[in-house]
Amino acid sequence: MSRALILLAHGARNPAWAAPFEAVVERIRAVQPALTVRLAFLELMPPDLTTVLHELAEAGTTDIEVMPMFLGGAGHVLRDVPPILEAVQAERDLRIHMHPALGQWAGMVEAMAAVCLSVLQGPRP
Repeated sequence: MSRALILLAHGARNPAWAAPFEAVVERIRAVQPALTVRLAFLELMPPDLTTVLHELAEAGTTDIEVMPMFLGGAGHVLRDVPPILEAVQAERDLRIHMHPALGQWAGMVEAMAAVCLSVLQGPRP
């Protein structure tokens, strides 16, 4: 069994928008260099989720974790992503598990609150 992690972000017209997500990919790779980590976008930027899923399947990946890099867990995460995953699973022998949106994890809520509170304490980045 080969395992991969896909970070799924929304996408934007400005390529610079992807920089924070690319930094997260690099941090994960630094901690787990043997893990295949890919960044995919729902719209406006390549590569899209379908493309990345098929590329991973072609490379022999069988187990894919999808982490939606969204603050909220509605809209795109509930409506648009599941049909994409289902369509690829119908074509490929993959186990795909989509996690709750990043903003729904308690640790992320705490991290965002800490950053917001830190602006009251001193210098900005």
